[in-house]
Amino acid sequence: PAVNVIHPEKSHRIDAMDETKRALEVAELLPFRFLILHLGEREDPWGPRALENSISALEHLRAFASPLGVKVLVENLQGDVARPAHLVEILTAGHFRDIGVCLDVGHAHLGDGVPAALTDLHAYVRSSHLHDNKGDKDAHLWPGDGTIGWEETLSGLQSAPQTPAGVLEIHYALGESVEVVGEKAKRAFDRMDAAPKAK
Repeated sequence: PAVNVIHPEKSHRIDAMDETKRALEVAELLPFRFLILHLGEREDPWGPRALENSISALEHLRAFASPLGVKVLVENLQGDVARPAHLVEILTAGHFRDIGVCLDVGHAHLGDGVPAALTDLHAYVRSSHLHDNKGDKDAHLWPGDGTIGWEETLSGLQSAPQTPAGVLEIHYALGESVEVVGEKAKRAFDRMDAAPKAK
């Protein structure tokens, strides 16, 4: 079952929180900087209950993560709850100045577009998931193999108050050799390096 910390059923929320806390405990052995959290599933509706459950989950997870040196980030998703404007509402209503956003550019492209997501989330971006698509499905293509405008995307990310790390989140193809993957990665990084830098 999905790990859904805002599930309508309280028992499912408790199970999801326990699973997330177990993941956070890994930081005692393998330190990591961010826990990137999905709020809700695609079919979960936005409303007062989703807002309340999101705030409650983030309060608890932030308190659990902080002593471990981990910051909680929420990721923009295709579901209604984790749309950029709703993430801003959650962070604002909860007064979460220490919780940021992982901007998933592929998800943003499938929603209102990367420029709109960057406008909404610019001040909150702390990390990013970089992958491409053609605007029809969450294909997790290499940057440049879809229709995302990478110059504008990278410029927006670079101008964020805290320039985020970019994590490639690419769909794999069985049977691809290490050499082919290496070539695709180099081509993607070369494209990103060639993009104009933020001023």
